[in-house]
Amino acid sequence: MKVTLFISAIALVMPVVALARTRMEESSSTGLAHTRTEFSFTVNAPFEQVVPLFGALEERKWAEGWDPQFIYPMPARDVEGEVFKVQHGRNASIWINTALDFAAGHIQYAHVLNNAIATFIDIHASRSGPDRTTVTVSYERTALAPDADEHVRYLTKSDVNAGQEWGDAMNAYFGGRHVCASPR
Repeated sequence: MKVTLFISAIALVMPVVALARTRMEESSSTGLAHTRTEFSFTVNAPFEQVVPLFGALEERKWAEGWDPQFIYPMPARDVEGEVFKVQHGRNASIWINTALDFAAGHIQYAHVLNNAIATFIDIHASRSGPDRTTVTVSYERTALAPDADEHVRYLTKSDVNAGQEWGDAMNAYFGGRHVCASPR
């Protein structure tokens, strides 16, 4: 009983719980890098308010520098199948939303950066209380050319901090502070 109360107390005082797991491998047929990273965090806000913020348009509210340029639909709005472009300095990526089920808390994107890296992002949100939402994000990246292997590995290593950054930014957004996470 004391252990349960202690764990419950810790869960209430910790605004963000961020865990990250990473797996790096190479495709046996091509020798190109393929990585998978998963991280989780908790947002101190109701599920119904958190989940829509993972739509590409709504993400602008909490993710600093996130500026998708919509191709479909126009005018821009978050819908399943949305297509948009994101500029990364001199590089650009084309994104396609492959699942957008706000009621179930499931959002997915696939994007390709400069014909060099393919990325699949899978987001699952769940209720962990009336005013708490747990979010789990997985990234799978595949190099499309040998010279992209190192960049795939670099991005994967940077994912270790993404859960903390995303959780802090979303909690700040809901807390009225304007701290934003780095764009994906």
